[in-house]
This record gives sequence, C-alpha cells and structure tokens, in this order.
Amino acid sequence: MIRRRAVKIVAYHMRDDPAVSANGFISRDLHEVLDKKSNFYMIGSMGLASSIAAGVAIKNPHRRVFVLDGDGNLLMNLGSLATIGSMKLNLVHVVFDNRAHESTGGQPTASGSVKLGRMAAAAGYKSYHAKTEAELDDVMERVANSKGPVFVLVRVKTGGEKSGRVDIPPVEIRRRFELSL
Repeated sequence: MIRRRAVKIVAYHMRDDPAVSANGFISRDLHEVLDKKSNFYMIGSMGLASSIAAGVAIKNPHRRVFVLDGDGNLLMNLGSLATIGSMKLNLVHVVFDNRAHESTGGQPTASGSVKLGRMAAAAGYKSYHAKTEAELDDVMERVANSKGPVFVLVRVKTGGEKSGRVDIPPVEIRRRFELSL
C-alpha cells in the first residue's frame, strides 16, 4: 500500500477530530489530502508527534485525538507508548511502517524486528494492523467508536506519490490548531 493513499483513508475517518502528524512525508501527505485547522503538522521535532498528541488528549479528554506517526518517529520515542497507554488517553495512534526513515534518505529502521503492535498492546493500547487499503478501511471503521488508546500499524511501501511541502508557516499552524480545540 502506498503511504499517501493510506493517509487519505485515515483522514477520511478522522472527521473533525484533532490530528498531530509526524514530520516529513506524513505531514506533507495529510496537508495535501485533507488540510483542516484541527491538523497540527510537525515541521521538525522528529519523534515527538505522539507526545504532542498526548498533551492535546490530556487537555481535551472528551475529544478523540489522532496521531499520524512513522515507524522511525515512534522508535525515537517509545516511552510515549507507555505514557499514553497507562493514562488511557482517548487517542488513535496510526503508525505508517515502511521500515525506513524515508523522509531523510531511506535509512532502515528496526521495525522489521521490533514488534511495534505488540509493544503498544503491552502498554495498554487496543492494537490493530493493516496491510491493504481494504484492511485499513475496515480497521478504521472498527475503531471509529472505540475509546482510546488505539494503535493501528499500517504496513506501507517506500516510494510512490510524493506530496508537496506544507506551505503554512509554523506560527500559523499552531494558531489555527489552538483555535480549533
């Protein structure tokens, strides 16, 4: 499955829920397929999308918060799984796993041998996985009314369609996101 198409499927199921997207290609894809004020696009701070989303979920306990993450980003901040799981935050953590740091040159990650879904389940998440567009759509339907934390591991290919850079200044991303909550 191509990451950009997977992001589009997830975005369709987010509705108006706030979303924090990891830096690099994931933020670019989300911006291109569904730009909305309640999206917080990470421009830097690799690995911290899940921590920022956790803060948003803590401050807004009655809202479901999405984090769109990459395997490389999550591996840089595995402690966020324990925090989110132990606090039982109402968060849907979608990880697009291509086994590479694709945005920075394609360096391999350890996600081929480290079982991220099992780690999330051990931390207290409900854990799902998808390898095809149909599976992802089905999983997103199943988690639509679930209380978090929910973890969705989406196996994607490297390469494919490339989205343009986020053209909104970081200060404006923050301002419009804050106003949407």
